Amino acid sequence: MLAASKSFISNLKKQKRENDALLFLDNVKIIRDAITNKSIDIKCVLTSLDELPFEFDETKTFHVDTKTIEMLSDTKTPQKVLCVAYLSQYIEVLPKTNFLVLDHLQDPGNVGTLIRSAKASGFETIYLVDSVRKTNPKLIRSSVGAVFDSKVVEISLTEFVKLAKKQKFNLLCCDMNGENIFEFKTDKQVGVVIGNEGQGVCDEISSICYKTLKIPMKSGIESLNAGVSGSIIMYEINKKAF
Repeated sequence: MLAASKSFISNLKKQKRENDALLFLDNVKIIRDAITNKSIDIKCVLTSLDELPFEFDETKTFHVDTKTIEMLSDTKTPQKVLCVAYLSQYIEVLPKTNFLVLDHLQDPGNVGTLIRSAKASGFETIYLVDSVRKTNPKLIRSSVGAVFDSKVVEISLTEFVKLAKKQKFNLLCCDMNGENIFEFKTDKQVGVVIGNEGQGVCDEISSICYKTLKIPMKSGIESLNAGVSGSIIMYEINKKAF
């Protein structure tokens, strides 16, 4: 384990302010997942502990004080270990299974939850259409590292609509005016579209969806949280796989 110099720490502070592609992971479980994942390029690990709670290259491990960890961390009570890394963009954009489309979702907690549910229910590819960045710290924490193992594609609305039309995606719009999800059956590969928390699915995408689905609810409730509703719909569509 190496001792971190003041210039090294100062440079990390600067990069944290200026480079939004750089991850500062402060959860031991998530760091373990990152270390074993090929999509993560780990630059270094910082710790105020005498020994790391996992195996890692000592030449990339630096001992710092607790204040430095707290300063670089995005949580109030970090676990005395911080991993600095890059998450690579997933290049292949054509899904091989059912897939998830998140249309202008801005809440990182919802997006992280949906990525985790997508992985658990066999939706291997997730399109983030003008949504929160997949490097968002809260998104990573709420996905519990699932973002590292999923095929997450950041894409603009224009690019996604062009791709969907070219590939003739079978898109399912989720909206309260749709058909009952529990009566829906298909043997096609489908893409489930979850819209913005306040505005729903945008016109550009809803116009190319072949069907609209809803989760039936008792009166008095207009809608469910995006993370909850999207998870229910994905599990229902893919339940035959379990």
